[in-house]
Amino acid sequence: MSERTTSGFQHSLLLMKRSLGYFMPYKKRIFWGVVGMLIVAPCAAATAWLVKLAVDDVLINKDMQALQLVTLGVIGLMTLKGVFRFIQVYYMNTAGLYAINDVRKELYHRIMYLPMSFFNDTQVGMLMSRILNDVGLVRTSLPSLIMLIREIFTVIGLTFYVFYLDWKLAFWGVLVMPLALYPFITFSKRLRKLARKAQVSVSDVSVLLQEGLSGIKVIKGFATEAKESQRFDTEALNYVDVSCKQIRATEQSSRIMEIIGSFAAGLVLWYGGSRVIHGDLTSGALLSFLTSLALLYEPIKRINASNMDLQMALTGAERVFEIMDMAKLVSEKGGQLLFDEPFRELAIEDVTFSYDNTPRPAIESLSLLVRAGERVAIVGPSGSGKSTLANLLPRFFDPQKGRITVNGRPLRDYDLKSLRRKMGMVAQDTFLFNATVAENIAYGAVRDYSQEEIEDAAKAAYAHEFILELPQGYQTLVGERGVKLSGGQKQRLTIARAILKNPPLLILDEATSALDTESERIVQLALENLMQSRTSVVIAHRLSTILTADVIVVMENGRIVDQGPHAALLARCEIYQRLYEMQYGCAS
Repeated sequence: MSERTTSGFQHSLLLMKRSLGYFMPYKKRIFWGVVGMLIVAPCAAATAWLVKLAVDDVLINKDMQALQLVTLGVIGLMTLKGVFRFIQVYYMNTAGLYAINDVRKELYHRIMYLPMSFFNDTQVGMLMSRILNDVGLVRTSLPSLIMLIREIFTVIGLTFYVFYLDWKLAFWGVLVMPLALYPFITFSKRLRKLARKAQVSVSDVSVLLQEGLSGIKVIKGFATEAKESQRFDTEALNYVDVSCKQIRATEQSSRIMEIIGSFAAGLVLWYGGSRVIHGDLTSGALLSFLTSLALLYEPIKRINASNMDLQMALTGAERVFEIMDMAKLVSEKGGQLLFDEPFRELAIEDVTFSYDNTPRPAIESLSLLVRAGERVAIVGPSGSGKSTLANLLPRFFDPQKGRITVNGRPLRDYDLKSLRRKMGMVAQDTFLFNATVAENIAYGAVRDYSQEEIEDAAKAAYAHEFILELPQGYQTLVGERGVKLSGGQKQRLTIARAILKNPPLLILDEATSALDTESERIVQLALENLMQSRTSVVIAHRLSTILTADVIVVMENGRIVDQGPHAALLARCEIYQRLYEMQYGCAS
């Protein structure tokens, strides 16, 4: 065996061992499944023995007692086999369902705690495919292995029985059996390779599906339905092509096994038939032997089928554990310090941050101090690093250089949950869950809020009136991403959510830039209520929303070029003057 083959075999063993580990909490179910397997396995040999009795003692010798025995034996054997096969299949498959549920939960939890950088580089459709399709394949690992073991026991039992019946006939029957190893070994590698391709293809289809349905408004807006449909057709056809190759390989393997079995039956029939003709063998013995031989090659074929299922399961496990084990994917980790003191100041000290595979830093050597109670606005042209700065404050990303501190302690020292609960974020891209209005406002609650508290937050966000006009008021489902609401309505719900959270530090990332003038006016009033008595960092696109800020910070190319009140900046900062002129049409 080559080093590469040995390495592949060891890798498969490790995958199998790890997959089976998820079945261990369900030992009782596995125990009953194994009991069922051990009882079902020898039933094939018992069936062959009953055939011999039926032919020799009943049909030829006309023995009524043997007839009764055979009749009861057939009924008893089939009943026993049926009951314990049910036990085996039921308990093994339900253990599989519980096991994949554990794998799915572990993978989802793993993904939930990965840093934002991972999601910037990873397609949502691919993750959905891993969680749903690949994890589903792991379910078959133990049942397939048990089936494999059961059929091996069946083969061993029948082999002993055929040699017990007649070793000369058995020799001719098993003469071609080593050839059965050919499809078992050859097609295992091929099916594993095709299974990988199939899972990649399913993932590609999931990516296109997720993108198409999420971006349906853009697709319709640019009238590209035909183009997107063609892209989907291409990926779907690729999946069909790979699946066809899988079916071809599976059927080729099965048919080769049947041909090998037919050669064995032919050899036995030729040799055994000649002995019956010469009186050296009874017809019942030959029929029993042929039955045993047929039963012997059936489990060999099922071993082949179980191996195919096993290869599919290992492929799924491979792709699932690939995400779990990615060395560069380190789960977000915070410190031990709970943020349970009043907010005093936020300091950004010589911070530099770059996204992966970008030519220049998004933020470079940036320093800024935000004191308690201040309203600090950050403005600048597109691409100046404003939103990146907003994402650094709750530690969605960590800077490569410098540090950010709260109350004099680095962000890394704080427990992530307590840190982020002290910060309220309202972004341009609002996100609502497909839940009720009340559930969306109270999302992320640290305690159960009363209906009165939820309504007070909605009133402060100027959302109460439009909520009451909805079909079920606060119990109205808003649809996926809040599709049933307007942009201004969705924004006011996210503001109500932040008001209810009551954080000491607010981060507003261009919260009104996507709204029309009327919606902006209402949302701005809601934001004023939100910012009352709180420290606020406001990323602004429209200068009209931040003219009264205590400090306006002007950024360009990831750096702070100036800061101060509106009047002072308008007098001395060219970039600020240009932004002001673009929005108001003249310099003041």
